[in-house]
Amino acid sequence: MSMKVETGNGVLTLGLTTDENDKVTSVCVNMGRPRLAPKEIPVKIEGDSVINYPVELLHHKLLMTCVSMGNPHAVFFCDKVSAVDLGHIGPAIENHAMFPQRTNVHFAQVNSPSEITMRTWERGSGITLACGTGACAVCVAGVLTNQADRTCTVHLPGGDLDLNWSEADDCVYMTGPAVEVFSGEI
Repeated sequence: MSMKVETGNGVLTLGLTTDENDKVTSVCVNMGRPRLAPKEIPVKIEGDSVINYPVELLHHKLLMTCVSMGNPHAVFFCDKVSAVDLGHIGPAIENHAMFPQRTNVHFAQVNSPSEITMRTWERGSGITLACGTGACAVCVAGVLTNQADRTCTVHLPGGDLDLNWSEADDCVYMTGPAVEVFSGEI
C-alpha cells in the first residue's frame, strides 16, 4: 500500500506496511538523492564535496562530512556519542560562518558497518530525539568515509530508522515504525 504526502521538499511517496488488521506498522519513504556539492548544501568550502574535512571548533579537532538531504547537515564521527557535549558544541557548529543558512549537526558512532548510533543538534531547535533527514545524511556520510554499508540501521534517542542508499537510483530510502500518537475528528 502507498500514499503521497506533499512536503516542503515536494511530493513524497510513502510505502506502507500493515498488519493483519490493516493497521500501518511501518513507513518507507524515498528521501531523494543526497547533494554533496558545497554550494548545494550550502557550506563555504571549496571543492567538489566535503568529506572528512578537518575543522577546529571550540578547541576540538574534528573531521566533518557535509550532506544536503534538502536541508544542510554536518556529520562528525566519534568514538562515543554519549560523551559529546552536544548542548555546547551543537550551536557553535550550527551558527558557524561557514554555513550561510546554518546547519543541522550530527555526532555519530559506528557500532558496525550496518549499525550507527547518532545524536542531533537540529538547527533552530536544539537537541532533538530524532531527525529523519539527519539519519539519511549520517548513512551517506558513513558510506562516503568508508565506515558504513549502504544499508544500515541508525539508532536515535527517539527510536531506530533503517536506511538504504540505493545504488540503482542514488536515492536514500528511510523506513521506520508507525505509531498512533493522537486521534481526532474534523
